[in-house]
Amino acid sequence: EAATTLCEIGEEAAEILASKERPIVLLPWKMPSPIAPDVAPFERYLGVLLPYTPLHYLLFAVGGFAALVMTSGNLSEEPIAIENQEAMARLADIADYFLVHNREILLRCDDSVVRPAGGRLRQVRRSRGYVPAPIRLREELPPALGVGGELKNTICLTRGNEAFLSQHIGDLENVEGFAFFEEAVEHLERVLEIHPQAVAYDLHPDYFSTRWALAQTRGLRQVATQHHHAHIASCMAENQIDGKVIGISLDGAGYGSDGHIWGGEVLLADYRGFRRAAHLGYAPMPGGAAAIREPWRMAVGYLALHYGAGLLRMDIPFVRRLAPRKLGILLRMIERRVNCPLTSSCGRLFDAVAALMGLREQVNYEAQAAMELEMAAADSIDSGAYPLELRREGGCWQIGTRPLFDAIIEDLARGVPNGAISRRFHNGIVETFARMAALLREVTLLDRVCLSGGVFQNVLVLEQLTHRLQEAGLEVFTHAEVPTGDGGLSLGQAVIAAHAVP
Repeated sequence: EAATTLCEIGEEAAEILASKERPIVLLPWKMPSPIAPDVAPFERYLGVLLPYTPLHYLLFAVGGFAALVMTSGNLSEEPIAIENQEAMARLADIADYFLVHNREILLRCDDSVVRPAGGRLRQVRRSRGYVPAPIRLREELPPALGVGGELKNTICLTRGNEAFLSQHIGDLENVEGFAFFEEAVEHLERVLEIHPQAVAYDLHPDYFSTRWALAQTRGLRQVATQHHHAHIASCMAENQIDGKVIGISLDGAGYGSDGHIWGGEVLLADYRGFRRAAHLGYAPMPGGAAAIREPWRMAVGYLALHYGAGLLRMDIPFVRRLAPRKLGILLRMIERRVNCPLTSSCGRLFDAVAALMGLREQVNYEAQAAMELEMAAADSIDSGAYPLELRREGGCWQIGTRPLFDAIIEDLARGVPNGAISRRFHNGIVETFARMAALLREVTLLDRVCLSGGVFQNVLVLEQLTHRLQEAGLEVFTHAEVPTGDGGLSLGQAVIAAHAVP
């Protein structure tokens, strides 16, 4: 009853909230609201969960609260603390009081996060309540281990026709996260009594999970997997399909087989391999990882790519806001290719457009700019679609972004509302990838399309692209039991590795 005063809750969402798994459910936020806007700034959804521990019930009973704003016991990018002394040492600078306990917590396990979308319940973070329930596979496979990626890490073990994903481990960018990763591998292998014959890892040479896999000396067959191929294999495995598919994998970053950063990919794939059929055109990432934290850099990267020094003469608010000194440094970096890796990432394209519109030039958490761009589109029912260019180069389709930026800059100069610009951008992305899939169907006769990657957490993109592909007569497969983002990557790795075992 309290939750219904805060969010729009349909019958399906009410059942999910009250289920034994007790996940966090992302639900439309009712306005006006007693919840402070800063709890989820610029968002139209709240993550809501019902009490699931005795402590939760006691807090409500004693405090008389209608709702509590809660977060996990950890600093950003670190695993949650599960011991009293550990919590006091790591969280003393941010917590005013500690409620300690004498009951041992055996394993770190975050709350699961789910979202109703496209008529199905979608896992955003698969953890407490859902782990270690297996994912059913189409066929019996040799035991294999997938060690996931660098962000939103999970691991996966296969046994027979079952795949077991670990709880959400998180980001492996620090000592605590990597220690949790090693702990999770040892625990899952032991409790499930699985002795893998192969281990699959990401192509990126600097990922801690990759280094761990390559350091194994226990006779495991080591299988390198390309990031976006693993995404598509994960979708195939969850949906119990075999054979070759058209895979559309859209996300923030994955190491490509050409050494560039991929993320806007259309693959022809099965479990044994893939061919890159199309991708977003490459753009520079000025500052490398800094461009992820500061989306304005990606906007400059795209403008410099398409207009060169002409961007300085653009009469749009974004350019007028740029500090001349910073802009000059970035343009020299791009010109000289200094710390400017090339990327085909769809996530970085979303970032660039959000920055160009003035929505978000710096982020406080991953995908913030893209999320706010999605929220802006909800203000508009505009049916227009920005154009992108399809051209064939060297046996692979390139999706050019120059027409897109021409149209956005023209709309910004005319003062078109952000809601309409965002909606036209989303519509353009959907129309382009739907068209690309239809073109590939004509050439390959493949009529099954798998959608995977973090961009498909965007409900607008997921629902509209699914609808457009189905309208074109294609059979569409998406994620529900397994996260579409990097939390589902290890499943794809594990089944690829299992198929590589002689």
